[in-house]
This record gives sequence, structure tokens and C-alpha cells, in this order.
Amino acid sequence: MNASRLGCITFPGLLAAGATLLIVTIITLLRGGVLFNPGALNAQAGEPLGGYLSHAAFGNQCGLCHAPFWEAGGMSERCQACHTSIAAERSDPNTLHGAIYQQSPTLACRKCHPEHRGANAPLTEFTNGQFPHDQLGFSLQGHRFHPNRQPFTCRDCHTPGFPPFDPMICQTCHRQIDVTFTEVHILDFGTQCLACHDGIDTYGDDFDHGRYFPLTGQHAGKPCSACHQNARARTDLQATPTTCYACHASQDIHEGRLGSDCSACHTPEGWRPAQFDHNLAAFPLTGKHVLVACESCHINRVFQGTPTDCYSCHAQDDAHRGEYGTDCAACHTPEDWKKVSFDHARTRFPLTGAHIGLPCTRCHVNNVFKGLSASCSACHQEPPYHAGLFRNQSCDACHTTVAWRPALFNQPHAIPINHGGGATCQTCHPNTLTAYTCYGCHEHNPAKIREEHIKEGITTFTDCISCHPSGQKKEGENDD
Repeated sequence: MNASRLGCITFPGLLAAGATLLIVTIITLLRGGVLFNPGALNAQAGEPLGGYLSHAAFGNQCGLCHAPFWEAGGMSERCQACHTSIAAERSDPNTLHGAIYQQSPTLACRKCHPEHRGANAPLTEFTNGQFPHDQLGFSLQGHRFHPNRQPFTCRDCHTPGFPPFDPMICQTCHRQIDVTFTEVHILDFGTQCLACHDGIDTYGDDFDHGRYFPLTGQHAGKPCSACHQNARARTDLQATPTTCYACHASQDIHEGRLGSDCSACHTPEGWRPAQFDHNLAAFPLTGKHVLVACESCHINRVFQGTPTDCYSCHAQDDAHRGEYGTDCAACHTPEDWKKVSFDHARTRFPLTGAHIGLPCTRCHVNNVFKGLSASCSACHQEPPYHAGLFRNQSCDACHTTVAWRPALFNQPHAIPINHGGGATCQTCHPNTLTAYTCYGCHEHNPAKIREEHIKEGITTFTDCISCHPSGQKKEGENDD
């Protein structure tokens, strides 16, 4: 390997780079301004400032205007160090520089006063194309040409000079464009155009109203002054209330009885039809109430204080004629009057067994509810089978509401009720409870019984119980 190389670096290369750097350093020290100077400074003599008649007299002393990066102050501060009158103007808003500083404190001097453009180049660029008018609160984007397409000049608008501005200039020019609109606009919003307008129609035809209050329905197409009454500045426009009631209080046919949230019922499409969500009220609409017209309950447009109990509206529909009071909801629902959900268990006659599911009219004939007897015989006629035998006893002594049969007789009986097992009343009393027979169970017939009892000298064999009170063949024996 060649000892004169360090990888891709050669000693001759290092020497050449070092020599170049040395030459550049010497030239920079001797004539650094020549290297970085973008052009000649203005040489037009003026009033001596700081001992200099012009910028060209600075020579190569770049530091007189260009501050090093480590200093807090910039070029504008160094300009004011010489131009002390400008520094004084900046504190007075009635001067041009004071107005500029008030609108844009960070605007650099070189934006209007460029340099390094030659010995005779002007130090002030005050044309529409160069002057940073946007930074002063009014863009010239829409004011580049007159209606006749002639370019605007500064003095077209600033006729009294700088910085005064006469709003009449706006009116004069815009009357040439649309005199009717201009006159109406002045009547609606006053003559101080700059209080609202910024040159780019922030509050004009290009204003995005949807960002603040979307104009839909009948709001669309309304003139601005319809809502922005007596507005004279942007703050007035921004302070315009966005609630419905703020504009439409005078149109409130409810006279405030329903509050001020118009949008709970109405939309910008129109006052009618209203779309009130009754679920938000104290009386949600369900069942057949959903289809009822508002005027049926809210007579004469009275909304607040409308009673919410059924009887106030349905007293004339009360088939009970007040017998059950006024709490219709205890039995009925808004679905249908006939769908009754009366809780009979709350009465002295709870419904059980076969009574459940019977139509009300089976017991409540002719819609009579009060005063009905709760006894079984009030509805159930006594059967001939035991007619007149239980006049002093209630039916439920033997029967239940499940069914008339089987009956469960639990009263005193001549012989044990469970005699023979599985016997029913009809087994011993086939035709009537006033007569009985033992032939329905026992395996014998009247002829056989007669023969056996005659042999034993018994003649009263037709009255079995007189000899067999327990139902046994012989007392104490099992006749099975």
C-alpha cells in the first residue's frame, strides 16, 4: 500500500484544501463584503445621519446594518439607531410608521425599503405589488384594478396622504359598481367600511356562514341586516345571538308558555308543521294518543297547565258513570278502552280458577259494578240435584272456583265420606241428595238382600244406615 495515502485521502489533496481555505480566509478578512454583497448600496446623498450622507458611504462595514446572529436585535433596530425620527414616529399612531407599527409590530423596514439594488435605485417601494398591505389589516387582493381595469395606486385610496384614509373613497368607488347595493349597505351597516371589511371578503360574499350558524331553510337568502341589525363593526356581527327566540320572540304564539327553545318543535324549513317530541314533556304520547290532533287536548292553544289525568278528557266516555272514581288508568291503557287490565285481586272478590278470563259483562251486566253480591248463588242458580238442601250454606263449602265437580263435601255425614274409596256423591245419591242407595257399590241386589234379612228376622232392610251406621256389614267388621 502507498504510504502517501490514507484511504481515499492523499497528502497533496490535503495541502490543496488547506491552501484554498487559507486564501478564502485572507480574502474574507480583507474584502469580505465583496464576497457576500448582493449589490451596490444606494449613493443618493441626503441629510447626514450618524456621520453618513448615504448608505454607500458605509463601504464594507456590513455590521452597521447586519447584526450578527448572536445578537438579540435585528436589522430594523439598527435602522432606527440612525433614523431616530422614524423610531419616534412608531410611537405615534397618527403617523404612517406609527400606524404600520400598530398594525404589524414585526414588519421589517426592508419590506418597504429594499437595498443593494444599485447606486441610484429608490429606497422606497410603495406600490400595490410590493407593499405588505395584508399585514396592516386590509388585503389588496380584491383591489388591484378599478372597474375600468386600470391598476390601483396608493393615492387612489389614500388621497389625504398617509396614513389617513377617508371611507368616502370606498363609497365613491363602489357606487360606480352597484349604486343600489351600496346605498342599502350603508343604511344597514354604516359608513365605516374598514370596521367590517378586510379586503378579502371575510365578512362579505365569500363568508362561510356555516362555520358559525348554517343558513338553511327559510334562513337561506335572507339579507344580512335581517339578523345583524344595527351592526357597525365585526364585533357587532360576532355578538349576534344565534338562538331562535332572540329573533322570533315577537312571533311566539305560545307567549312564552313553552319556553324559548323553538327548535324543540320547529325547524328552519317553516313554523309549520311543528314536530314536537311529546316524550320530552310530562305526558308522553302512547297508544291512540299518538294520532290525536294537538288541538283535541290543547284547546285554544293552551299548552302549559293542560291536565294529564285521563278523566279530564274522557269524563264523557266513562261507562261507569263515576262509580269507580276518576283513576281510569287503574284499569284502562291508552291502547284501547276495551283492553281492560283491572286488578280484581284488589277487590273483595279476587278472580281465581274458572273465573279468570271471563268477560267482565258475564258478571257486570249492564255495566253495573258497585253493589254486586259476591255470593256464588248471585250468578250460579242452585241445581235441582240438591235444591233447597243447603240454603244456609255457601257453595264454596263443597265446590271450588276450579270447577263444580268434583265437589268436596266436608259437612257431618251419616256414614264416613270415604266409605268404599273412590265414591262420589252420585254413587250413593244417583238422583237426589234427599235419598240414597247402597246398591250402586255393593255386589248384591234387592231380592238377595230381602232374602238374607228375612232369614234373620229383619224387616227394615230398606233403611241400611239404621243397622249399618258405619257402612260395615256388621259393625266392627270390614264388609269388604
